[in-house]
Amino acid sequence: MGNDANKMWSGRFREPLNKDFERWQRSFVFDWRLIQAEISASGAHARMIAAAGVLTSEEERAMLRALGEIGAQEGINEERSMFDPNAVYAASAAQAEDVHHFVELELQRHIGDLALKLHTGRSRNEQIATDMRLYISDGMYLLAEGMKRWALSLIGLAEQAGTAVMPSYTHLQRAEPVLVAHWLLAYVAMIERDLSRLADCKKRLNFCPLGSGAVAGATMPFDREIASRFLYFTAPTANSIDATSDRDFAVEFVQVLSILALHVSRFAEEITIFASSEYGFVELPEAFSTGSSAMPQKKNPDMTELLRGKTARVAGSVTTLLTLVKGLPLAYNKDLQEGQEAVFDASRTMLDITGLIYQFTAALRFRYDRMRHAAEHGYLNAMAAATYLSGKGVPFRKAHEKIGKAVRFALGSGRELNALSLDELKQFGEEFGSDFHDAITLRATVDCHDVVGGTATHRVLEAVRETRAYFEKLVPVELLDGAVAEADRALV
Repeated sequence: MGNDANKMWSGRFREPLNKDFERWQRSFVFDWRLIQAEISASGAHARMIAAAGVLTSEEERAMLRALGEIGAQEGINEERSMFDPNAVYAASAAQAEDVHHFVELELQRHIGDLALKLHTGRSRNEQIATDMRLYISDGMYLLAEGMKRWALSLIGLAEQAGTAVMPSYTHLQRAEPVLVAHWLLAYVAMIERDLSRLADCKKRLNFCPLGSGAVAGATMPFDREIASRFLYFTAPTANSIDATSDRDFAVEFVQVLSILALHVSRFAEEITIFASSEYGFVELPEAFSTGSSAMPQKKNPDMTELLRGKTARVAGSVTTLLTLVKGLPLAYNKDLQEGQEAVFDASRTMLDITGLIYQFTAALRFRYDRMRHAAEHGYLNAMAAATYLSGKGVPFRKAHEKIGKAVRFALGSGRELNALSLDELKQFGEEFGSDFHDAITLRATVDCHDVVGGTATHRVLEAVRETRAYFEKLVPVELLDGAVAEADRALV
């Protein structure tokens, strides 16, 4: 049987695996990313079986010490590191079928046959369900930190912008003037929702499958609370069949990432458009741009274009997971192995993005003169003009019609509403008075939106201050752990 004798399931089989199939079905080539999670889960299981009398106190200490030594290799905890398990643990990595097998082989290398006791009462089905929850949970903290940094970079730009004005758009047509800071805070609002979704996802993820066995529950009287508490889960999972087959937490996590990716992509799209010569609102930082190999004058928005492209991978990962799980009968099926790479790829993609986008955002510089000029042309004060007439007692529908006619008249002479004389305006209604022109200046047009969430100058400046205070105090660990504590209280 050769190396098949080292397989965790080899006793039942007489024939060796087809070598091509063996290479094809191995998951250690990608699930090595779960080494630290597997070590942590194995430590929890060791404590649980020790409490059940399977290990003596001395054996428990030896096992935990060996697990700690396996996990102490520099770089093993770094998702984005160049850690290579084949180089660090050559012998075990070459033989390992998956991450569970790898840790068992390494444990044997450290403590001999004592390592074989660790698998008492457990199954790889519950192990992978636990490992994936731990991996995603760790990723959440890193992502939340990156999201906070991006929000603070956007807030920093808003503070720099001060009272600068730009056009807002609907249907990609100029609509009304807004503060540049107001536009930037729109993306901060998206990040706030993304963080809340991440915290909400953590509530449902935070249950421990250890002790669920292969499908029917452990075959020994384990105290499952031991493992759950050690790994900082809220509680053990409630149903062993569901625990080993559930991947809702993975689907939900990647869906949360896909919405964050969507927001990143929308931001990237707007910056790409605004940086074009047709708009000229943004000066792209050279540190995040490249040139053309053919056209010497070019400065290409590679960062924003890659942000758009990379986020497509995350949407693809959601589709992969949904399609993978939708037809699976209960409980565990090998198909679920394919879902790991979708989670890894989505997580790694968004970790890389959040590690870069805050730096890119902080380096952006706006051309406020171009933005202001665009906001002053194209009749963007028409809404304010209609509001002025409404204030004079004209029903809004009538006010809308009167200003529409005034705009058409102004178009004919190539002028803005501000340039029409009072006599010219009165042909559309006697309600126009000497105070009309003051009511439709750029600042007055911005400030007439004086409601909570509006772009009035004092509203936006206050929103910038409040948002800065919120994010500076925000501790992602507390946000995520607070969500779990809230869920924990609900169970009591």
